Amino acid sequence: MRLYGVTGWKNSGKTGLMERLVTEITGRGYRVSTVKHAHHTFDIDQPGRDSHRHRVAGATEVMLASSNRFALMHELRDVPEPSLEELLGRMQPVDLVLIEGYKRDRHPKIEAHRADTGNGLIAPGDTTIRAVASDVSLDLDRPVFDLDDTARIADFVLAEVGL
Repeated sequence: MRLYGVTGWKNSGKTGLMERLVTEITGRGYRVSTVKHAHHTFDIDQPGRDSHRHRVAGATEVMLASSNRFALMHELRDVPEPSLEELLGRMQPVDLVLIEGYKRDRHPKIEAHRADTGNGLIAPGDTTIRAVASDVSLDLDRPVFDLDDTARIADFVLAEVGL
């Protein structure tokens, strides 16, 4: 499975870059899936709905399905968070999986950077970051792209993964 990550600090433009890359790369005919790491508790279910009631009753997994999509919710119930590798093993094969977050994992990444956040770059101390997409010019030992130059960033990512 071909993987490429988008990482960066909060409000650095990660999600916008991910969204644009998915649109650009799928527009070129590739099948893309995404993984997004959340550092906080989240819930995609709605209290009162049947699927939520199943989870509250104690189900470990609840699959919600329709003619348009399905979602599998898995309650960890005090079991450790699965690794990225374990999660990827549950996904269907596609041309490329884009991963948002997972800073500490060892897959190749591009760092999203916005100067006005006041955060320093992660790239200088992390060899898994192969390039930076920034809203300001940077002098680095790896490629730097304009954060909004989605086509060039997509070209770079696709070349990196051999597509």
